[in-house]
Amino acid sequence: MKRGLLRASALAAGLPLALLAGCTVGPDYRAPAVMTGKAPVPPLATQGAAAFEAARPLPAHWWHLYDDPRLDALVDKALVHNTDLRVALATLEQTRAQLREIEVQRTPQTGLTVDPSYAKLSGDARGVGQSIPTTAIYDAAASLSYNLDLFGQLRRSVEAGRADVGAAQAALDLARVNVAGQTASAYASVCSAGLQIAVTQRSIAVARHALDVTQRRFDAGIAGANDVVRARTLLRQTEAGLPGLDAARQAALFTLATLTGDTPEAFPAAVATCATPPLVRQPIPVGDGAALLARRPDVRQAERSLAAAVATIGVSTAGLYPSVSLGGSFGTTATALGHVAQSRAFHWSVGPLITWHVPNLSAARAQIAGSNAAARGALARFDGTVLTALRESDTALVRLARQMDNERALGAARDDAATAQRNVERLYAGGVGEFLDTLDAERTLIQSENSLAQATAQVSQDQVSLFMTLGGGWEEAPAVEGIALDGVEQGK
Repeated sequence: MKRGLLRASALAAGLPLALLAGCTVGPDYRAPAVMTGKAPVPPLATQGAAAFEAARPLPAHWWHLYDDPRLDALVDKALVHNTDLRVALATLEQTRAQLREIEVQRTPQTGLTVDPSYAKLSGDARGVGQSIPTTAIYDAAASLSYNLDLFGQLRRSVEAGRADVGAAQAALDLARVNVAGQTASAYASVCSAGLQIAVTQRSIAVARHALDVTQRRFDAGIAGANDVVRARTLLRQTEAGLPGLDAARQAALFTLATLTGDTPEAFPAAVATCATPPLVRQPIPVGDGAALLARRPDVRQAERSLAAAVATIGVSTAGLYPSVSLGGSFGTTATALGHVAQSRAFHWSVGPLITWHVPNLSAARAQIAGSNAAARGALARFDGTVLTALRESDTALVRLARQMDNERALGAARDDAATAQRNVERLYAGGVGEFLDTLDAERTLIQSENSLAQATAQVSQDQVSLFMTLGGGWEEAPAVEGIALDGVEQGK
């Protein structure tokens, strides 16, 4: 019997040493190779495109490349007042508060309880031979405890919380990229609609002039009535395009107002007269593929979410092991308020608190399995985000390069159409040319003008889309701690 007691005492004495030998369970996170520069990233599709400059990185505030003070002012205002940014900022602040709550759990915890009650205590409970009648009982105690975190559950929780904060910061950066891009796009839409309205008005002037010439020739008996009808039809068809363009401009102005935090009717009046779409005519700096992945907020957000998922595996794995806290309490209990401060009313305790759900560990194992699955899903989402980033960037570069080629070709076609229209008009006014030739030349010129205006508007939009795809503006990424999911299935 004595030897059994000795063995039990030795086991009790050795338990703290065994627990102190514990480690942080779960896999350690390592950043994906493409984020650390250890894996090659394919270059962006800029080969043969003189419009791009891969050797020069994209500047932080890409909209300054337009050298347009009105656009700069609009973006600056949107970045302060946009409602989506306010939501993303509030989410980031909430995530930071949650991290602080987790970090506090790693510090000593204090407590104070005051419990006045009315009850009846037995004599055995009070250590006296007779029962104490029903009376008031005053109980007060202060406690201090510290979680040893022997298996790293709190450390992994903090690690996951910090990764969540990084993901929220990247989400805020993504919102900033989108707001800046959407503001530039809405401004480009306003100016593009203004350009197309100006082109349509010039086309109306050409069609009206042609109708006047035809009417004079008809009055002089040189032209027929059908010539006048055809000229009037061309004028009315050209005029019919104005209402739709004006509606498009108003819609873009309303969008611009809401992006900058104003009501739709409070759109900037100075912007409403813009008729020159913002364009960057010099080669656009785009950098390389590795810089793209480090810069794009959605890639950084996916990487941080992956880090949080891996850390959560450790949090779940720690559920297999006991939780040990050291603590003590000091209090007083008395049946009369005047006796609370007497020495015989005081009591204290100190010692470890061990919590272990053995042998019922099925729930912990289920949590580990779920955390492993979540980590694999986060890894797949990260890989998909990287591939999407590369695809979107290459697509935007190719689309913009081809659209700029298209604009140049339409510009040359417009110049040829204008030359042909002037020549035919002179012949027709001199009584030599045919009316159908004149009508055809005018229609061709109007179509060429409109096509060129549309192509210029598309180039402007494609440039903004490219800048959004490149993710410029907030590429100051937090340092990644470290993925290889080796050991994810079993943990440590």
